[in-house]
Amino acid sequence: MGLMSGTSADGLSIALCEVSGRSLAVQAFGNYPYTPALQARLIAAKELRAPELSALNFELGRLWAGMVKKFCRRHRVACKSVAVIGSHGQTVWHAPGKKGHTLQIGEASFIAEETGRPVVCDFRPADMAAGGEGAPLIPFMDEYLFGGGCPVALQNIGGVGNIAFAGRGVKTFGFDTGPGNSLMDTAVAAITGGRLSYDKGGAWAAAGEPDLLKVYALLEAPFFSRRPPKSLDRSAYTLAFIKRHFPGQLNLRRSRGLLASLNLFTAASIAQAFKNFAPRGTRELIVSGGGALNPALMDNIAALLLPAGVRTRSIAELGIHPLAKEPACFALLAWLALAGERNHCPSATGARGPRVLGKIIRP
Repeated sequence: MGLMSGTSADGLSIALCEVSGRSLAVQAFGNYPYTPALQARLIAAKELRAPELSALNFELGRLWAGMVKKFCRRHRVACKSVAVIGSHGQTVWHAPGKKGHTLQIGEASFIAEETGRPVVCDFRPADMAAGGEGAPLIPFMDEYLFGGGCPVALQNIGGVGNIAFAGRGVKTFGFDTGPGNSLMDTAVAAITGGRLSYDKGGAWAAAGEPDLLKVYALLEAPFFSRRPPKSLDRSAYTLAFIKRHFPGQLNLRRSRGLLASLNLFTAASIAQAFKNFAPRGTRELIVSGGGALNPALMDNIAALLLPAGVRTRSIAELGIHPLAKEPACFALLAWLALAGERNHCPSATGARGPRVLGKIIRP
């Protein structure tokens, strides 16, 4: 079983998986949303003092333990039948670099205690100790599942976007592409005073006209042309970013144009990453994450890549729910960690070599 609470901090995704050889099948999937108040606290957690952050760490662990038990009841799964649970944790801070550091919260001991199953957590630090950026970790799953086929690009769009390239003859690698849903979600929440948390179906973006000059000016930022490995934290794309680059647009009157611009910026950063770094012969982009559920975003990506002869499609066409891929990855990483086997793609993170990532908590 894998658990994922992404940088959007909008809920916990849980995937129950069966792993056999080099195949992985998602047997059940559930998404458990947080209250708007909790989401706001998690996004602001980086500003907390140590006592409050410690309390939030335990609060989140207890909440997730309850959600796992609810998931098991809903899908009639006996906890004892689950070999291992992998929990990525909620990222509070991620700062890659020579003296980088990272922090994920959501105390996994409560999950182990409530389920009676071993839990693997805290995957990023071992990679950073080995000289890596601590992210992205998903390319390992991409290599595991797609490494033997035709070259393919796999784009996840959560709070931050990340891409991986895998296939025969490709040394698997991946990196963060730029904003995912974070800017769009932040704008909608600000405009509606928290009544809405995202642009459902990309409706606002589809109804507006993007500021093309602004979008392509933003793509001139050094990060986008920098060679991988490279990674980002959600803190790179905040309300302050929107106010700085789109002054006076956080209101209902200009909301459609703003969302159209932010949507196109996200799509263009993904297309640029593909065009700059895709291995020769890569002709397909498979999209997962919440962004795959935004038709306006998918249409923008497809339109930008179509002239290059690249097909864009959702991972749903392969039988995996777009929100299930990340938790499924941490189910896989945990299963391998428990067996002491490599669960790491150092070519994606820049680490010195393969490692077994994650800390094991036994009940």
